[in-house]
Formats: sequence, C-alpha cells, structure tokens
Amino acid sequence: LFRIEVIKVPLAHPEQAAIVSSPRIFSGLTAPPRHGETPEDIAAAAKAAADWRAKGGFTAKIGEIEYVLPAEWTKPTLDSVVKARGGNGTPTAADSAATREAIQKMIDVMVGAPAPGAANGVRPGPNQCHDITVYPAIGLAGGACGGYGLLLDIRDVANPKRMDAVSDSNFSYWHSATFNNDGTKLLFSDEWGGGGQPKCRATDKHEWGADAIFTLADNRMTFQSYYKMTAPQTQFENCVAHNGSLIPIPGRDVMVQAWYQGGISVFEWTDPAHPKEIAFFDRGPVDSTKMADGGSWSAYWYNGVIVSSEIARGLDIFELKPSGFISQNEIDAAKLVHLEYFNTQDQPKFLWPASFVVARAYLDQVARSNGLAPDRLAATRTALARAERLSGNERREVLLQLATQLEGDAQGAPQGTLRTLATEVRDLAGTGAGAGAER
Repeated sequence: LFRIEVIKVPLAHPEQAAIVSSPRIFSGLTAPPRHGETPEDIAAAAKAAADWRAKGGFTAKIGEIEYVLPAEWTKPTLDSVVKARGGNGTPTAADSAATREAIQKMIDVMVGAPAPGAANGVRPGPNQCHDITVYPAIGLAGGACGGYGLLLDIRDVANPKRMDAVSDSNFSYWHSATFNNDGTKLLFSDEWGGGGQPKCRATDKHEWGADAIFTLADNRMTFQSYYKMTAPQTQFENCVAHNGSLIPIPGRDVMVQAWYQGGISVFEWTDPAHPKEIAFFDRGPVDSTKMADGGSWSAYWYNGVIVSSEIARGLDIFELKPSGFISQNEIDAAKLVHLEYFNTQDQPKFLWPASFVVARAYLDQVARSNGLAPDRLAATRTALARAERLSGNERREVLLQLATQLEGDAQGAPQGTLRTLATEVRDLAGTGAGAGAER
C-alpha cells in the first residue's frame, strides 16, 4: 500500500511483464478534511439501517453514517465465524455479535479510520488511486486518489514523481482526471456517494459531487472553480460526476461527461473560472416512483460521435448539433481528429490538419467573442470562401494576403483566437491549403 506499481510489458512477449518500480507517491500525505452528508441523507440512512437491523441484517458505520450491508457481502464472514468455533446450523447471537465486530474492523481498515490510541487521532492519507490519467505528450499524469488530486511527473516513465497534491473539503472521493489539450489545466471529478445515490437534487450543494478545475504552472495546481450539471434531479435518480473526455474543438476546452441518471453534459472550461454547459441529454428517471439504478456510466467522444454506456438501457450514440454555443464548423473541425483507438486514461494530444474548416471554426469563435468588426468579419469569410475555390499560386496569394490582414487586426487584440486564426490561414498558404500538415 501507499505506492503505485509501474509494470513494463514487452509487446513482443507480454508474458514477461514485470514490476520495475513501486513509487511511493503518497508519502507524507495525511487524511484530508471532508464534508459530511446532508441531513436528509443522514436521516434516511438511519431509518434504513434500523429497518435492516430489525430484520437481522448487518450494518457498518463510516463516519457519521450507518450503512446497510447486503447479505451476500456479510454471509461469508458470518459463515467463517460459525466455522471457527466448530459450529454448524443457524448462527447464534454470539456469532452475529462477532461478525458485526469483524465487519466493522474491516470497514475501518478500508476507509482508513484511526486505530484506537493512534497518535493525535491522525489518519494516514490515501494508499491507492481510483484513476491515473497519463498524458505522455506533455510528460504529466493526473492521479485521482481518494482524498487527493495528484500531479505527477512521468517523463522518466519507470520513476514517476509527485510534483503537487491538492485536497478539498468539498470533495468526497477524487475519481478521475482530465487535462485540457495544451496541458495548462487539469480537471478532477468527485464521485460523491459512489455513483449509486441521488446527489444532484435541488438541495445538494453545487460544489459537492462536481468537477474541480485547476490551472497548471510551475509544477503546481491552482484551484479555479467547480462545475456541476445544472438541472436538478429527483430523489430517485442516482447522479454524480463520472467518466468523460475532451471533444477536439480547436481553440476551446470542451468536454463531455456522464452523470448517471443526470444524463450527459457537454461543457466548456476554456475560461477555467467560469465553466458553462453548452449541450446536454437527459432521458429522465428509470422509475419515477422509486429509486432504481441506471443512467450514463461513461460518455466519450470518439471519431465524431459521443458514445455513452447507459447502465439500464444499453449503448447510446450521440451527435452534436450546432447552436449559439457551438457552430457547425467547430463540429466539423472536431471530426477531423481521427483516433485508431481511444483509452481515456492514456490521453492523446489532439492535432488538426491545416484545413479551411479549422480556419472557419476559429473565425466562428472570433465572431462569437466580437473579436472583429462586422465588416472585417464579413470580408474574412468572403476571402476564405474565395481562396477555397481557387488553387495553386492564386489560392496561396489570397491566403497570404488574408493572413497579413489578420495579423494586423490581432495587434493589441485582448484575446488570442484572432492570432491563432491568422496562424492557421498562413499555415493553409504554406501547405497548399490542406496538404496534410498537422498542428
């Protein structure tokens, strides 16, 4: 425990896979502060536990909450207690008492509860990660490790090192991590309640069961904001932040994410202090009269579509539709990024070919932010359309002239999209207008 294992797998002989190092990336971390449960959840859990105990069932306490333990989970322990005393048949009251004590001890170990007499009652920090997302192109990894979010240096692949660690009392369980494409931001998700509970009700705090967004600079993470899907869900819908991935819209940080029965949310975090939802899909509860498990477990962008694994209903495939938040050009530019395979925890760096559709996507972003005067915007659209109809030197000359004009427009401009557009247009001129170069 308190370490990860780095395994080397020779591709030609995978049977020779071996552990090459066990970095102790959790060294020195203590248990972080965490928020409690909501009053309504505490009351509901107490009633459920009392009802279960009255039926002879077992419960266990984690912090201030007493949880119902399913019989299939506790029966092996009860059977072992009976067997240990040489008994058979119906368990005795003493067997049940011993089982209850043994199970509580196991739970305490699992959640890191301090042992009686522990110095100052201080609990150790996490000893494992739920997910580690590696981003080889920038030499970094993000570890979602129970009570902490970790930033790891993986340039020496066999010997990753922890550069920074953050905790947050609003986070219950750091579940997964996603970098933005240029590696200047890192988003962590919090699976408060483990995915089986309704955590998106109107009474639930916006900061709980959400995403936390950090900027990256000088090997440190700086908190910026939280993001949580905005539509309140019912008490019968399990809902919390879960699996998602980036959508390769050039010039923007856009992500799709699953929220169980909260559906899927597409949101932008280009401005890390002000993330906003730009698209969604929510089918509604599996059962509107009682709690039932279901919803989108994961939602990933893959080669032009969003693939969502719906627990109760099967596989959903979605396409983005243009709106005031996202243009058809931006959607078409995202579809230019093709992956042979995709593992969200092995994050790839998106590259776009020099293309007129990419240039138009940037131009749409300039228009959305009022980055060009209306007459210049119209002239730029006309010049791009004219260049696309031409070929050879004629096309090149029109593009070079447009790039020069845009570079002039960008002088002193407060936002960088205009400069990026100018660079894209110049790249189009230099590559024969989309000859396959990527950037």
